[in-house]
Amino acid sequence: MKLRSMLSLGLAGLGTALTSVAVLAADAPAAPVPNKGDTAWMLISTVLVLLMTIPGLALFYGGLVRTKNMLSVLSQVFAIVALVAILWVVFGYSLAFTPSAIGDYVGGLDKLFLKGITVDSVVATFSNGVVIPELVYVVFQMTFACITPALIVGAFAERIRFSAVLVFVTLWVTFIYFPIAHMVWYWAGPDAIADAAKLLAAATDDAAKAAAQTKLDAVMADAGLAFQWGALDFAGGTVVHINAGIAGLVGAIMIGKRVGYGRELMAPHSLTMTMVGASLLWVGWFGFNAGSNLEASGGAVLAMVNTFVATAAATLSWLFTEWMAKGKPTLLGMVSGAVAGLVAVTPASGFAGPMGAIVLGLLVSPVCYFFVSTVKNTLKYDDSLDVFGVHCVGGIIGALATGILVNPALGGVGIADYAMKPGELSVADYDMATVMLAQLKAVALTLVWSGVGSAILYKITDMLVDLRVSPEAEREGLDITEHDERAYNY
Repeated sequence: MKLRSMLSLGLAGLGTALTSVAVLAADAPAAPVPNKGDTAWMLISTVLVLLMTIPGLALFYGGLVRTKNMLSVLSQVFAIVALVAILWVVFGYSLAFTPSAIGDYVGGLDKLFLKGITVDSVVATFSNGVVIPELVYVVFQMTFACITPALIVGAFAERIRFSAVLVFVTLWVTFIYFPIAHMVWYWAGPDAIADAAKLLAAATDDAAKAAAQTKLDAVMADAGLAFQWGALDFAGGTVVHINAGIAGLVGAIMIGKRVGYGRELMAPHSLTMTMVGASLLWVGWFGFNAGSNLEASGGAVLAMVNTFVATAAATLSWLFTEWMAKGKPTLLGMVSGAVAGLVAVTPASGFAGPMGAIVLGLLVSPVCYFFVSTVKNTLKYDDSLDVFGVHCVGGIIGALATGILVNPALGGVGIADYAMKPGELSVADYDMATVMLAQLKAVALTLVWSGVGSAILYKITDMLVDLRVSPEAEREGLDITEHDERAYNY
């Protein structure tokens, strides 16, 4: 009897325990899984950003140089994509998107060679409980890393050695691009913030509240330096355009002017190619901006609309500015305006409203036009394809304007607050002074980090392989002297 009673009590206790475990399991939220639509959109966006670089940027730049240098520019852009893609999966992704290892400036080596990343690995988006496969995020961000150094070569086109391009780009992405991407874009994600905020909300005594607050502070601090400042950069105003633009200016000055610059005609050899390239850039830029939403949702649609209208407005603005200044509108002016608009709207694309994006497009073109004509001619630097005047200047305008256009009172989406109501997205109160200070600091950080760092890396590259071809090789053309090929044989 005693044994039977003991067995009955034991089975009853086991049943109660199993029931409690089942209830707890039922109450625990299921781990989020990627949505197939989001994954498909990110795959498409990745291909679109690659299209921006090859063939988009390659043709855009190639058409702007002289016939004898067309193939050299195509070769440089294509080689950069291949080189940076490998560097990215070997160590670049780890340096950019893992927890900070050196201050808040750069990540660690936890994901060297994509260690630990499988087809089941996921990363957060900007919505609570929404994730995408980490591998698609890796390859999406890879395309950004590929196009950024490719933008730089336009500043010193027609006089740099091919070997110097490869050495400089390797150094530049390692010490400039990867750290800046980490400082601006790395963060713990909305779910990590929500979980810590929930613990704080549930704490009942002072000790528990203090512990929970410490946890929340640690999660908020698990971010890059500029992200902690509150800097806003939806798709790369600082990381891509200011970064590449200032590096291009430094390179143009250090390498020196082209032989015959200011004395010989250096007109674009094919504005047809440039127009085709600009069109591919515009199409691919939808992946760049709308893809940066990381979800196929309303945020992606907003970024797409803004990319359309800001670019259109900037095209018209440049057209009429040039028409008034020179008496005739030009195709080169229109495509330059389009690129200026795309650059300026990049950081604001997911934050501004459509009308704000139009205003941004209208304003950026006259300023960039002034820099590529008046400022460039006055200071007499040879930025061959106006990388600084369009990308750096346009990126600065876009980055600063983002801090204004995000204001809900101006049609913006507001600044996200994931801790106010844990588990859902809230909009924080807009404080213009705070936001603009963060934007100014991020712009200054990028200019100094990239400007000074690039100068050092150009010098190192010159010591290793010589930056510039000989005057004789430059006069003959880099197609033959560097590659022993011609873009055209007729």
